Amino acid sequence: MEQVEIFKALSNKSRLQMLEWLKEPELNFPDQITAGFEHGVCVGQIQAKAGLTQSTVSEYLSILQRAGLIESTRVGQWTYYKRNESAFEALSKLIESNL
Repeated sequence: MEQVEIFKALSNKSRLQMLEWLKEPELNFPDQITAGFEHGVCVGQIQAKAGLTQSTVSEYLSILQRAGLIESTRVGQWTYYKRNESAFEALSKLIESNL
């Protein structure tokens, strides 16, 4: 777990908001309920909710993924994202023990 990369990823309001949304995808992305959340949330759903350009959302998701905070799954032409909960547990332990 690269501490600097994680804290850089968390230093943006929109990226923090995306992580909050992905914590409870059923509540935050009701349009995807019929498709389910097995693989996570479709990038298109995240982009629509964020109100940002597709390229900005893709860049933000890429930063979060490089930091290990989210995981992606490709299904056909779609990419789905979900939180990496074990990374949040490790981050919590890191903060508790080292900071």
